[in-house]
Amino acid sequence: DIRYGAEAGLISRRLGRGVAVRTKDGTVVRGRVLVNCAGLQCDRVARLAGDDPKMRIVPFRGEYYELARPELVRGLVYPVPDPAFPFLGVHLTRGVDGGVHVGPNAVLAGAREGYSWPVVRPADLAGTLAWPGFWHLARRHAGYGLGEVGRSLSKAAFTRAVRRLLPAVREDDLVPAPAGVRAQAVLRDGTLVDDFLIRQGPGTVHVLNAPSPAATASLPIGREVARRVLGVLERG
Repeated sequence: DIRYGAEAGLISRRLGRGVAVRTKDGTVVRGRVLVNCAGLQCDRVARLAGDDPKMRIVPFRGEYYELARPELVRGLVYPVPDPAFPFLGVHLTRGVDGGVHVGPNAVLAGAREGYSWPVVRPADLAGTLAWPGFWHLARRHAGYGLGEVGRSLSKAAFTRAVRRLLPAVREDDLVPAPAGVRAQAVLRDGTLVDDFLIRQGPGTVHVLNAPSPAATASLPIGREVARRVLGVLERG
C-alpha cells in the first residue's frame, strides 16, 4: 500500500510481533520490520521509534542555475573534490535533455524543507542550533560557510566560481533553477558524514545518510538495506 500524506505520529514495538506506526490521522500500520528512509526527517523518525541515531540532520540548501548556452559544455565538468567536505562544490552537469545544470553551492537552510531564503521554520532552526555538532562544524568551517553564503547572495560571485571551470561563461548565461536541500548527517563532534550511515534497532533499519541522488537510486544500496532487514527478521 502507498499512503500519501500520512505523517507518522507514534511508533511502537510489539514484542515478538514487529512494529506498529500510528499516523497523525489515527490510522495504524503494522509490519515485521520498519525501514526508515525518511531523508530530511530520518533522525526524527529514528527517535520516534525509540532509537538514538547518534546524529542529527542539518539541512543544507543547494542552489542551481541553468546554463543559457549549453553548447559550451559537452559532458560533465567537475572540480577535484576537497576531502575535508562531503560537498563537491560548483560543477556543470549536462542532462539527457541537453540542458546543463550549474551548481550547487551549500548554505544552511532555515528549515528542513527550506528551498529558498525566506523559508524559515523556527522549530527546525532551533533543532539545528541545539545540536552540539552544528557549533563544532560552524567553528571549524566558518570561512568556507561564509564563502558559500556570498555565492548564494551574489550572482557575480557565483559566476566567478563557475569561471574557474568554464572561463567563457558570462553572468547573463546563468538562469536561476530550482534548488534542492541535502539531508546532511552531522555527528555530535561536528563531523560531516560523507558515506552511507545505516543503523539498526529491534525491528528497525534506519537509513540516516545517503549522500547523493545517485546513491538513493542505487540497487546495491537497496540490496544492503534488504540484507539488514533479513538480519533483523532472523534475530526476531
